[in-house]
Amino acid sequence: MGKSVVLDGASLTLDDFASVTLGFEKVSTDEDARQRAAASRAVVDALVAEGRPMYGINTGFGRFADVAIPEDELNLLQVNLILSDVCGVGSPLPRHVVRGMLLLRVNSLLNGFSGIRPMVIETIVEMLNRGVHPIVPEKGSVGSSGDLCPLSHMVLPMIGLGDAEHNGAVMSGADAMARAGIATIELRAKEGLALINGTQCMTSVAAHAVRDAVILQKSADVTASLTFEALRGIKSALDPRIHAMRRHSGQIDSADNMRRLLEGSGRVTRQGEMRVQDAYSLRCTPQIHGGCRMAVSYARGVVESEMNAVTDNPLVLTDTGDVVSGGNFHGEPVAIASDALGIAIAEIGDVSERRTAKLVDPAMNHGLPAFLVRHGGINCGFMIPQYVAAALVSENKVLAHPASVDSIPTSAGQEDHVSMGTIAARKAAVFASHVASILGRELRSAAQAVDLQERRELGQGTKAAYDSIRKRVSFMENDRIFNKDQDAAADLISSGTLLAAVEDAIGKLA
Repeated sequence: MGKSVVLDGASLTLDDFASVTLGFEKVSTDEDARQRAAASRAVVDALVAEGRPMYGINTGFGRFADVAIPEDELNLLQVNLILSDVCGVGSPLPRHVVRGMLLLRVNSLLNGFSGIRPMVIETIVEMLNRGVHPIVPEKGSVGSSGDLCPLSHMVLPMIGLGDAEHNGAVMSGADAMARAGIATIELRAKEGLALINGTQCMTSVAAHAVRDAVILQKSADVTASLTFEALRGIKSALDPRIHAMRRHSGQIDSADNMRRLLEGSGRVTRQGEMRVQDAYSLRCTPQIHGGCRMAVSYARGVVESEMNAVTDNPLVLTDTGDVVSGGNFHGEPVAIASDALGIAIAEIGDVSERRTAKLVDPAMNHGLPAFLVRHGGINCGFMIPQYVAAALVSENKVLAHPASVDSIPTSAGQEDHVSMGTIAARKAAVFASHVASILGRELRSAAQAVDLQERRELGQGTKAAYDSIRKRVSFMENDRIFNKDQDAAADLISSGTLLAAVEDAIGKLA
């Protein structure tokens, strides 16, 4: 374990987030933040004793907001809220996503506007640090009021119910908490609502998708550059003067990356040396990748803000003693950002598949053998890997319809517009998985093409990329089973191993 990530409600970064969710770094809480949480709880206790009507504290939920709840049933109200919302369907969310939900919920509560006891917050911290991971079905959230359904599944083990994974085994939530040495809790007034009325499921999924997208956008510049060399691309398309004229930062960064990757290459050509212009999939790579980069940057900004946001309802204002109902649980910001992110990731894969198609097609690959194999006919070569890339691209296109433009009213019309943000985030994660595989196919195809050509010097960065794939996957002389090779190439991309090898050689890419 590395150093502890200290949560204070305001300063959690994407890198810190990933170090906890994927790297299992320990978590602790800031003392001032704990005091803020305690102060907000004191306000709730005082108002409950006073008997003032407060939504979700001593009233029902949603359409039942006007139903008063007797004081002796306030704790039961919070438990029943959890039980009624535990109705998710589908496969369990990945462990790292569930860890993200726990982490983000703690961070939000530490802002001190939720009226929850600090000991409940510390219970979640202990679940993270001791590896108790609730089993949370992936489907069932409409993204307003927040992620009620998945967050309710997350809460179950805390109260001794549901199921959880601990030390690699799935067991009852009560057993998981006991084996980890964590006491279960009894929910009190406001606490059930404070735990589930937020956007932490969609934000966890989206944050991981953003992290993947950052790796993919840089890796796409790498794979495109190796293809550029394999097809003897015209380097003038990367002239910095062209990209400065467009003024888009993403385009400028992508072109700069490709120039650095190709530095020293003996394979790139000059305008008119072999042909006057390249196809758009080569010539316009910085423009295409650049547009995607700006969408990823926008999504990252939204997600990092949401990671430190207060998203439950009602909110407890300790300076005035007011409990105010609002709509911070509405997932629209994350929904729109996730849709934009997904489309950007899909486009990275779309143009990669076009470059792969160009590599294998003898009518377009500038003298390379058909399907990148010497003895075609008896061998199919790289014919079918491009089919698979095309299938993944097509599936991405089907999924690219934005979830955020849909809404189905819930709670008898009280919740008459919802965000579908969790669906949007989950789609973005699917796109990232698909595009890692698509880029892996381009990487393999480009390396194969390089080996089929006369020996010429590769660029400093592309040589590192070539060496990285060749450590995992050898040249294909004759047909063989592709799956393991393709999985290895996709893992090189998604794990960031390819990117790390390149950056070790030429420094950090933009």
